[in-house]
Amino acid sequence: MNFIMSVDSFIALIGLTIATAITPGPNNAMVAASGAHFGYRRTLPHILGISLGFGFMIFCVGVFLGEIFQQSWLLREVLRWAGVGLLIYVAWRTATAHGIGAQDTGHRPFTFLQAAAIQWLNPKGWAMSIAVTSQFILIEFPAQSAVIVGLVFTLVGVCTASGWTVLGQAIGRLLQTPARLIWFNRIMGFMILSCVVFLFQD
Repeated sequence: MNFIMSVDSFIALIGLTIATAITPGPNNAMVAASGAHFGYRRTLPHILGISLGFGFMIFCVGVFLGEIFQQSWLLREVLRWAGVGLLIYVAWRTATAHGIGAQDTGHRPFTFLQAAAIQWLNPKGWAMSIAVTSQFILIEFPAQSAVIVGLVFTLVGVCTASGWTVLGQAIGRLLQTPARLIWFNRIMGFMILSCVVFLFQD
């Protein structure tokens, strides 16, 4: 038997991916803030870490981990609280940044591995992975369809995160005074912190 995903399913997958990836959230807020401070090039590892990290998560859930996560209350709670702690730290880190680029010696852009690891500590990311794989992973071809779904989320994620980074970079050019930059940092930190609420929604 040959693996073939229907055109309708593929279009639906792309539409869902764009809708979920382009909306405001902690990842997009973080890359926008990073773009404002460090520019696109230095934020690129962060972008790739988010996109490839989440795409790989979808592949693993589709092939191996979905049922385990659904049945393990302890695993869900550990991820939930780890995600809360991580978002609070990132929000504080963003809100207390004071400079742009090399002037900001106390803060550095996320590395590829740091950004990828964040995806695995986000219970909403796990929930999205399970929801997506339950709809688009074919029982007869779990690995093949998981590769397709993961690649779509990775490619769309790179595009949307790049858009948010460029937007942040453009905003950063307008934030040349310390007062403006401080307020921007506080707003972005608050946006990230507000995402903690969504970690407790079923």
